[in-house]
Amino acid sequence: MLETLFLATILLGAAVLAVPLAARLGLGSVLGYLLAGIAVAPILGAEARELQHIAEFGVVMMLFLIGLELEPRALWAMRDRLIGMGGLQIVLTTALLTGLFWLTGLAWQTALAVGLIFALSSTAIVLQTLTEKRLMQTSGGRATFSVLLTQDIAVIPMLAALPLLAIRQPVTVAPDGSLDRTAEGASDPHGGSMSLVEGLPAWGVTLVTIAAVAAVILAGIYLTRPMFRYIHQARLREMYTALALLIVVSIATLMGLVGLSAALGTFLAGVVLANSEFRHELESDLEPFKGLLLGLFFITVGAGIDFATLAGAPLRILGLTAAVIAIKLLVLFLLALAFGLRGRDRWLFTLGLAQAGEFGFVLLSFSLQQGVLGQSLGAELLLVVALSMLATPLLFILYEAMARRPATRDHAAAPEADEIDETGQVIIAGIGRFGQVVNRLIQSVGYSTVVLDGNLSTVQTMRQFGFKGFFGDPTRPDILHSAGLDAARVLVVALDDKVASVQLVSYARRHRPDIHIVARARDRVHVYELYAAGADEVVRELFDSSLRAGRYVLETLGLTDHEAAEAEITFSRHDRRLLRDLSRLWDPEVPISQNAAYVERARGADRELETRLAEALDQAERMRARAGGRAPPDGPEDEPQKT
Repeated sequence: MLETLFLATILLGAAVLAVPLAARLGLGSVLGYLLAGIAVAPILGAEARELQHIAEFGVVMMLFLIGLELEPRALWAMRDRLIGMGGLQIVLTTALLTGLFWLTGLAWQTALAVGLIFALSSTAIVLQTLTEKRLMQTSGGRATFSVLLTQDIAVIPMLAALPLLAIRQPVTVAPDGSLDRTAEGASDPHGGSMSLVEGLPAWGVTLVTIAAVAAVILAGIYLTRPMFRYIHQARLREMYTALALLIVVSIATLMGLVGLSAALGTFLAGVVLANSEFRHELESDLEPFKGLLLGLFFITVGAGIDFATLAGAPLRILGLTAAVIAIKLLVLFLLALAFGLRGRDRWLFTLGLAQAGEFGFVLLSFSLQQGVLGQSLGAELLLVVALSMLATPLLFILYEAMARRPATRDHAAAPEADEIDETGQVIIAGIGRFGQVVNRLIQSVGYSTVVLDGNLSTVQTMRQFGFKGFFGDPTRPDILHSAGLDAARVLVVALDDKVASVQLVSYARRHRPDIHIVARARDRVHVYELYAAGADEVVRELFDSSLRAGRYVLETLGLTDHEAAEAEITFSRHDRRLLRDLSRLWDPEVPISQNAAYVERARGADRELETRLAEALDQAERMRARAGGRAPPDGPEDEPQKT
């Protein structure tokens, strides 16, 4: 018991120290967990291999939660990418890596096994990073997910094919794990003595496997609702958590008994339950477990890096790692070109999938047991897998550097921009939810606008509703000048991309010092960046709606409509002036909390706001009294506010 508590203390302490530091340095949580694992490896010793079995449930839960977000119709809509992009990635990567390792002197059977192993990428690391960086819903993120899903499915036939490539007698992995380190999931894919398919003929294995998959689907459709109703009668919150864990663990167990991937089985169950009314309940119950177990998984990967083996042949192992990453980068880049990914999406897809994956550990260990690989080669390849996974956060840092470059906007691969045949008094760059409202208001008053957007489908949708817009990247100088930048009176910057909006404001201000620029901002820091770039007015996208919600709360608490409106107006004007003042004190090189002048001004502003609100409410009360208790007839209802 004491040893277990000591181990938990070490793991949690390492994570709490390393992960926030890595996140603060912009390295991401995954690299923090990996570094924590490297740091505690001497303390964990052989325990790291035992922890891997528990930690793998983090991957299982992650795929279950991803499945909950995908309706079957959405999965069917992805079939082209699953079969085309994902299938081609596996085939091409396997072929090139097989050729590489065959040229190094390995038998073709062994080279093919290694190619299959390294064709896979890390579902756990990549999806965790995409989620953290909010890249999952981008075109590059969706393409990356499609390939990862195809790879996870492909693990099943790979496990079936690897024994056919054996050229030596199967070996027994040593109990101490000195060579194989069963941490990486080494186990009989049929579940050993608990297998439901052991000893069955091929047709029997097929039938049992199909029956298990069918059982998961039918249980998700017909049993989930009665189970939740039964749990609901107990009225105990922890029972919902217990049921969510039971669903995941039981499905993982069933998949293991029939020789299938537990992660794939739980993903399938998640897809089945995606339309269930209990979906959000399951997500909230499992999310904390997923985060902790994924963190534990990354720690065990870091702890599993064998630096003694690396020191014995550093050039060979580092060279193999670099070669694997380089070949995968080449294949992924070509696929991104072939499937029309461009700009940042292309680099996200290419750099995000260039590592080996956690299923590589499983296949390597299984290959050792089946005699497909020799022990010394297996030990080196395990290290290559771990090192490539360790490099993944660095590849994402490289992606972010590439994404910041203006050249990343790949105009050559994009559809031809529209020929802009008119100009207007106002140019609106970006026609999402924000830009649409601005455009409709301006046109309804009678002023002419020129609308630009880099999303072709958005522009086409606009045209269907009778609004004219032009397809083209507003940050391109040629398109901006064609839209009438030299003559327009106002430029509205309503782009979703924070970096692009700052670049656009900066360019427009340099070339038209007299133009009035109104820009949309995501948050306060973005406000300061836009002011520094030259914007005249900056509107935080959620500020006005937040003010309106606060006004309704004040009315509910007892203020009259007029008093609540005065409080809203006073707060808005005060905050607008304050933002101007704070933007002059803001220093991008100094964190806001460490900027003494900024903090002092912000504190003083709170006292000023209290005074102004008290004066405004007092004046509103006097006006109401003079009006005989009635609010003034021309109150500021629906008065538009600037932020």
